[in-house]
Amino acid sequence: MKRFAYQLALSLLFGAGVHAQQDPLVSQYMFNGLYLNPAYAGSHDYWTSTLSYRNQWVRFDGAPETMIAAVDGPIPGKNMGLGLILLHDKIGVSRQNSAIANYSYQLKLNDQDKLAFGINAGVSQYAADLTKLTVWDQDQVFQKDLTGRLIPRAGLGVYYFSKNYYAGLSVPTLLGYQKDYSFSVDLSKSSFLRRHYLLTGGYVFDLKHDLKLKPSVLLKYVDNTPLQADFNLAVVYKDMIWLGTSFRTGDACVFLVEYQPNKHFRIAYAYDLSFSKMRNYSDGSHELMLGIDFGKDLVKVKTPRYF
Repeated sequence: MKRFAYQLALSLLFGAGVHAQQDPLVSQYMFNGLYLNPAYAGSHDYWTSTLSYRNQWVRFDGAPETMIAAVDGPIPGKNMGLGLILLHDKIGVSRQNSAIANYSYQLKLNDQDKLAFGINAGVSQYAADLTKLTVWDQDQVFQKDLTGRLIPRAGLGVYYFSKNYYAGLSVPTLLGYQKDYSFSVDLSKSSFLRRHYLLTGGYVFDLKHDLKLKPSVLLKYVDNTPLQADFNLAVVYKDMIWLGTSFRTGDACVFLVEYQPNKHFRIAYAYDLSFSKMRNYSDGSHELMLGIDFGKDLVKVKTPRYF
């Protein structure tokens, strides 16, 4: 019964069954590649940071709220990068806090192309205020909150990138271990978590009249669930203003805007308009992001960042 109650709370946390999509959903991952792939760490010649907040399914009681802080950059004089992600996610009576460290090693293939290999390692803490639930089965399990459940986790990825294009493949959570489960390389036997396989890619086309066009795609697969795809398209004006849209299969259409007044600061907003049954109960989802780039090598950069 205790395991059932714990998995029930985790189901509430992720808004679906424990075999479905588990990582918190974000729409502006194209501006924060570290969230998807540890090999992204240090892929620029300077340090970059982002702070984002997502309010999902507005007007829906107990809807998810997600906050993510991320920072990454290169190690001076080395073909290596480091990164850190701090995450807080809440849905209903359940919440998750995670801290994930990232490391990458880059191979320079030619003057522009690089191939990076990355790993991450960290821990997630899960909790649920079960005593706040309205239940008909007055089991004693629901008379006590779940607190401090820690799950160590690790993942890996590979990232190929150049000035105008990129491609990546990653498994953000490859291994994990949860108390009361068996210790195994099979994630489904060692925790309630499931592996998410992510494939990303994009290209920046240089058009006339200070315009650039950036199409990109994200494919997501989890065992026993349908393949999900995000098809993104953004127009960049004078390397300062981004206007974009994204189509997420089976879920929503996303509208994005980003403004980058200089080399140091970026601010972005995304609005998700659901076309699933959820649209009858919510006013969509809002997501804000602030980016700050820093480091002595930033002033030497002649071309802006597109991913």
